[in-house]
Amino acid sequence: MARRLVECVPNISEGRNRDIIDAVASVVETVEGVKLLDVDPGSSTNRTVITFVGEPEVMVEAAFRLIKRASELIDMRKHKGEHPRMGATDVCPFVPVSNVSIDDCIELARALAKRVGEELNIPVYLYESAAQDEKRRNLAYCRSGEYEGMAKISKPEWKPDFGPNEFNDHVRQTGVTAIGARDFLVAYNINLNTTSTRRANAVAFDIREAGRVKREGNLLTGKKVLDENGEPVRIPGSLKAVKGIGWYIEEYGIAQLSLNLTNISITQVHTAFDEACERARDRGLRVTGSEIVGLIPKKVLIDAAHHYLKKQERSMGISEAEKIKIAVKSLGLDDLKPFDPREKVIEYMLEDASEKRLIDLNLVDFAQMTSYESPTPGGGSIAAYVGALGVSLGTMVANLSAHKRGWDDRWEAFSEWAVRGMELQETLLSLVDEDTQAFNRIMDAYGMPKGNEAEKQARKDAIQEATKYAIEIPLQVARTSLQSMAVMKEMAATGNPNSVTDAGVGALCARTAVIGAAMNVQVNTGDLEDAHYSAKALDEAAQLIRQAEVIELEVRDIVQRVLAR
Repeated sequence: MARRLVECVPNISEGRNRDIIDAVASVVETVEGVKLLDVDPGSSTNRTVITFVGEPEVMVEAAFRLIKRASELIDMRKHKGEHPRMGATDVCPFVPVSNVSIDDCIELARALAKRVGEELNIPVYLYESAAQDEKRRNLAYCRSGEYEGMAKISKPEWKPDFGPNEFNDHVRQTGVTAIGARDFLVAYNINLNTTSTRRANAVAFDIREAGRVKREGNLLTGKKVLDENGEPVRIPGSLKAVKGIGWYIEEYGIAQLSLNLTNISITQVHTAFDEACERARDRGLRVTGSEIVGLIPKKVLIDAAHHYLKKQERSMGISEAEKIKIAVKSLGLDDLKPFDPREKVIEYMLEDASEKRLIDLNLVDFAQMTSYESPTPGGGSIAAYVGALGVSLGTMVANLSAHKRGWDDRWEAFSEWAVRGMELQETLLSLVDEDTQAFNRIMDAYGMPKGNEAEKQARKDAIQEATKYAIEIPLQVARTSLQSMAVMKEMAATGNPNSVTDAGVGALCARTAVIGAAMNVQVNTGDLEDAHYSAKALDEAAQLIRQAEVIELEVRDIVQRVLAR
């Protein structure tokens, strides 16, 4: 099941004292399941941006501990810095990363705000999507007057959403905190083949949502056009949810568009890049590449890869690693310096490098480990892996067919088959390790204590549950492998005839996976006391074998007919 992830990006009002910064940042990892990803201090701003992630259930506690620690170590009465601020923890937004909605983050923000106000006696304004007052959606509005003007909290119109509305000695020390929920913001710089800030600004104004002020005559020096209220009339830019300016970066010797994509569900990174290319070309400039500042969800790069693959009429049924490469090259993310997805993509940073998985082994190591005097990996894992190899061959034929000369009008149909194949491959690869884990569960259950009747019963129940799981996993392998045979059959019948034997071998692998997985179902039902469950599992396994053998013969017949042409 895909992991649910929320990002939290508190900004604390300390950017110079590393001991304080580390003490505040490190507290989040005292909550199990929370990962500290980045700590970015700024000396001149006297402010640090902290980034951590985790599943929704643990994020409020982690953020609460951080705000509490910051309030103990940072005295706002002594704080000076260039960045606008109003509290020891100035802002604390929650951001959906994967399989989480903005509504989920709103709930987290409001739960945290309530705790901070009631338990820490810190005034809290809810902002952005979590705001309960429309005017307070805008952080700048909440923070108006900055720390020095926070006596305003005693006024009825400025009463905090939670916490005290009196600027007492405690609040003078902690200041006021804004807690909110917002969509993922991407800081994105686009490189231009110019050193001119003015020309870069012109492109930025073409793109950004706010556009530029309308003028009479000369766009730069002409008189501003005002509306009936005396406010400047603006010519909007081409992209929504985008802020931007142009600047010159001495380190690189080029000008850039510095963009903030404030809602990537409205304007995605690849959309901004393509638009910048068009607008720069209109002004005689060329985009040479781009860079992402900070961290991004994996979806940003996957979506970009899909976008460019579609434009090229190429199959999207390729591995995630290949998609990442395509996105990096298409966006020019390695133009100025190497781009390492392991250091930029949130999901990759969360992977546990110490976790040993069978599917991460090379072919030789996997084969040798299988031969050891150990029951794992065993037949169940091998069946899953053979199934993965089978559907990989079917997917290969789909991709070759999508790229075949003269078949350009069919690329999309073959791409859909390749995408389906990759989904099934991913499932089967996950089951390689899951089958071994299922066996380990049984061993763990047998190792439980049995010193008294209660322990014996608990041990017996655990063994039976673990055995059911060890039956369900090979059933999943068999079901998935059978489903994959549809890919091989279609590719044998309609795919590139030069690769028809690859589809045939893929079908043979899939049939082997179904039969091998069914054997594991059979051996594990021997230890199960639930006769009804066993009978049902054995009946399904037998049906899966029969169906796989029928399809295998159909595919072999198709292969022979194609070869005989």
